[in-house]
Amino acid sequence: MNRFRLLFGTLALLLPVILLSCGDSAKRHRELRASRADSILFDIGVAKGYDHMRALTDSFEMEGDLSPLDANRWRGTAYYRQGQYNMAEICYRKAMECKVESETDQQSYNKCARRLSELLLIKGDYEGSLRVAIPAVKKMDESGIGSDIDYAILLNNIGCCQLNLGQDKEANESFLTAREHYVNRWQSDTTSRGFQEAVVGTVYTSMAYINTRRYEESIYWIDRTEMLLNKYRERSDARVEYFDEYQGRIEIMRAVAQQGLGKSDDAAKAYKAFLKTDYSHTDAGRINANDYLVAAHRYQEAADNYRCLDKMMKEAGLGESLDNIQLYMLPKYLANKEAGRSDSARVAAQRILLKLDEAITGQKNSTTAELATIYDTQGKETEIARQQVEMSKQRLFASAVAMILVFAFFFIYTLHKRNATHKLAVAHEKLQHAYDKLEETTTAKERIESELRIARDIQMSMVPNVSPDREGLDLYATMTPAKEVGGDLYGYLLIGDDLYFCVGDVSGKGIPASLFMAQATRLFRTLAAQKMMPSEIATRMNDALTEDNERGMFVTMFLGLVNLDSGRLDFCNAGHNPPVIFGREQQGKFIDMESNAPIGLWPDLDYVGETIENIKGKSFFVYTDGLNEAENLKQEQFGDERMLEFLHHAHFRDARELVETLKTEVEKFRDGAEPNDDMTMLCLKVK
Repeated sequence: MNRFRLLFGTLALLLPVILLSCGDSAKRHRELRASRADSILFDIGVAKGYDHMRALTDSFEMEGDLSPLDANRWRGTAYYRQGQYNMAEICYRKAMECKVESETDQQSYNKCARRLSELLLIKGDYEGSLRVAIPAVKKMDESGIGSDIDYAILLNNIGCCQLNLGQDKEANESFLTAREHYVNRWQSDTTSRGFQEAVVGTVYTSMAYINTRRYEESIYWIDRTEMLLNKYRERSDARVEYFDEYQGRIEIMRAVAQQGLGKSDDAAKAYKAFLKTDYSHTDAGRINANDYLVAAHRYQEAADNYRCLDKMMKEAGLGESLDNIQLYMLPKYLANKEAGRSDSARVAAQRILLKLDEAITGQKNSTTAELATIYDTQGKETEIARQQVEMSKQRLFASAVAMILVFAFFFIYTLHKRNATHKLAVAHEKLQHAYDKLEETTTAKERIESELRIARDIQMSMVPNVSPDREGLDLYATMTPAKEVGGDLYGYLLIGDDLYFCVGDVSGKGIPASLFMAQATRLFRTLAAQKMMPSEIATRMNDALTEDNERGMFVTMFLGLVNLDSGRLDFCNAGHNPPVIFGREQQGKFIDMESNAPIGLWPDLDYVGETIENIKGKSFFVYTDGLNEAENLKQEQFGDERMLEFLHHAHFRDARELVETLKTEVEKFRDGAEPNDDMTMLCLKVK
């Protein structure tokens, strides 16, 4: 009896320690589940599966993997990415009404405050934006949880609101403090993300000064935006698609500011710089350009730009709401009126009157739909709460069972102490061994991933990234590997009036294919530099690549030589997909070609070349089968017919726009499916 009293007395002393350990373990488990849920939702967002994101968020919240605050943040993010800003605003507001119970909640609260204050700022609700942003900054100060980018964006939003409310001094202080946090962000961040965020923030600041007609101050922030953009360009991981658009935004803001200062010549110079960007030729760029054109009384050009308004609004998903009628349709009417285009102005006025009633009705319907969603969300929350109570009961029962098992364990442990100690030592040794193996595997995996990233950078540096600058030549190519490294290749070399070019596809994937690709690329450039004909280049490459080719690798390849003066094309096709030739009045078609074997399979082959007498004025398109054999989630292929249909209806300014748009079409077709092959495209036109 005394032994049992001693045992239970010991258990009573150990019980608080056990409970504390269980509590810490449960907390770590919840954090791990929350981190896993966040990671899954982030990946779904990258794949643009926003409806799936919201459904999964509901599930994670019911299971207790996400707190109510974090769940509402993810719902808001999904709506925001879909352009449903009113619904996003509702979700962000609900998130910020939730209780902050952890560091993760505080971080989510900060992100919601950033986005909500931005939405209200864009709507012109400056007081509302301040009511969100200022308490959020105070809460970060009190909790000590808030990153430099949280502070920078919120302070920048506060400054924009203060400026629009006439609080110039306070606004200047907010902007300067935000700038300090942006600097801290990019100095501490190893990626280029800090510079990108700073560029966006200073664009907002510049626009705030322009909108309040403080043109002198806006020049300072426009110059700073350009400085940050140039720093961003220097980063190897920068997203190049941002460069042209933001350079265009900088130039048009500068034009508006200089015009506002009465410096018409400087404004016209900035506008000419804007016109040199690709962004100026986009629908969004042309509409933004009207801020300057109207200020400069260049109404004819502004009216011309407004011809693309309907297309721009449709592509941007902008309905004919009251806000959009005021922002876009009314200025279109005024521009046509001032340009003396009475018929166009009358049509615009009639359309405004026609759509006004529809917009008012739509606004009411939208409000009704939002209320319905709110009630639906509340119903959903009731269901979540009910399930969480049920789960709490289950967890309580499980905890009781666990405690019984703990008591049983200690009882058995006391009776069999020596035996258990030995077993524990053996188990610990095995566990340590397993941990060491896991650590070795993780380190090796990280090393391999790092080496693959380096290999990808090296491989991408082997293909040209700048098109030849030659009058009358329009050339652009791009390669997108399916994995870290791939086996596709392209190349071109301009020698006088002769342009050599090639596109190839190596058999297999991964590192072996990339090494074979490197050999093929080097051989092509070396032989082309000796001014050989394409058929002779293919023959010499085959002789070199078949030697000691024990793995049996090969490359299909199209090699071309075009004389830019005469338009004559000499080419050799080595087992590659047939290129497409098309023009304004000619439907795209595959060219007829001699059948040559792929390069690298059999030695001592003589490759046959062919000629097209003149390709001037026509577009010549070469590609790898990663394009026409791209698959979606249903394993349906993009196909030759869809590719030809696209090229037949393609009306683009240059080869770059055609290739990049077609690449986007393929991504849309995949609809989230992983790439099944490398994809390379090259388009050239001799004018």
